[in-house]
Amino acid sequence: MTGLSPAEWSALGLSLRVALISVALSLPFALGLGWLLSRKRFPGRLLLEALMFLPLTLPPVVTGYALLVLFGRHGWIGDALAEIGIVFAFRWTGAVLAAAVMGFPLLVLSTRIAFDQVDQRLERAAESLGASAWRRFVTIVLPLSSRGIIAGCVLAFARAFGEFGATITFVSSIPGETRTLPIAIYELMNLSGGESGVQRLTMVAFVVAFGATAVAAILGGALWGRRRRD
Repeated sequence: MTGLSPAEWSALGLSLRVALISVALSLPFALGLGWLLSRKRFPGRLLLEALMFLPLTLPPVVTGYALLVLFGRHGWIGDALAEIGIVFAFRWTGAVLAAAVMGFPLLVLSTRIAFDQVDQRLERAAESLGASAWRRFVTIVLPLSSRGIIAGCVLAFARAFGEFGATITFVSSIPGETRTLPIAIYELMNLSGGESGVQRLTMVAFVVAFGATAVAAILGGALWGRRRRD
């Protein structure tokens, strides 16, 4: 990676920043939704799950266009946010939003599965001793499901790091602002003499993605192995 140009380092740094921030911002919502889907039965639950997984089934370009309609400068939500100084379209913050939307289903799914593994008898025992719902969640559910949650974070990070379609549709490609690593690779592929840059950045992307999926596999394997022993 020492051979990366300043522009390539910028794209790598932006992708890492976007992926990390998107996961950090998504995590509280994923925990809440994961717990809701794991512990509650309510009308419209299947519809909520279907809507949650739409970003994984729709073409990413469609998701990006939907974000542009909603959060663009003249979008339904973006217009109101612009009045208070919050702008997503064609900003790095928009890249974070696109990455968060694309990685959110993986994070919720892993979180819900992790919550499903927690023995609810422990929660009922704590409740009988006077522990509040919040205290049971913090002291029992979260510690016992931490491996699954971390695995979900890693998977969401990998998905956000590799996001291309929704990002370029929503925020375009602006050097130093929205040109992430996948966008830089795509642009280099269309340039004469860009093959060496494509090879370098592809190798970087492979290393990051392989590392993330390996960590997720190790954590997930430990989680399922523990469940089988139980």
